[in-house]
Amino acid sequence: MPTLTSPVSEESEIVAEQFDDIDQQRSAAQLGMWIFLATEVLFFGGLFLSYTVYRFTYGQVFVEASRRLDVILGGTNTAVLLVSSLLMALAVRAAQLDRRLLLVRLLVGTALLGLVFMSIKAVEYHTDYVDHLIPGTRFHWAGADPRKAELFFWLYFGMTGLHAIHVTVGIGVLLVLALLACRGRFAAGNYNPVEISGLYWHFVDIVWVFLFPLLYLVGHR
Repeated sequence: MPTLTSPVSEESEIVAEQFDDIDQQRSAAQLGMWIFLATEVLFFGGLFLSYTVYRFTYGQVFVEASRRLDVILGGTNTAVLLVSSLLMALAVRAAQLDRRLLLVRLLVGTALLGLVFMSIKAVEYHTDYVDHLIPGTRFHWAGADPRKAELFFWLYFGMTGLHAIHVTVGIGVLLVLALLACRGRFAAGNYNPVEISGLYWHFVDIVWVFLFPLLYLVGHR
């Protein structure tokens, strides 16, 4: 007589053994991401504070240095990230509705917009390199107070470079999620990885929303 085995529910297959149910696992993952984002806020907050102090200390020099940045490219990148946030929000909704094909497309679309952002940033960095605006031995400033202007670009490259690293990490995560979605990994309500990754991507976008006016618009009134 064949041995009868009780079927395992789909939910039990996606709940880690240390959790009682999927809701507890989702809450723990969200809490972990919020704690991580809080530490990131503190990290970026220190850079924002440093910029603010020097902005008011060396106001005119920072205004002149800001005018060397390309507002059109910076504004374009802002629009790109805002649209990517919309796609990411739609991807989370698609995961909740278990619409696999739409989820894959939205995740890939968000990652592609991230790549567009990085490509535009690369163009900006190359222009800065050609214009000798990268801090260091080759830095050249024709105006007054070159050391103070160089300090602006130290902060500019530090903050935008750190942000670019976060964008790059996010792109990698999104592509991995898209691959897993293709394999049906997020079926049966297991959309928690997509949701917490969405929190990270929205954080990256919010940081840029603050960086753009601070760095690009201070010299344009």
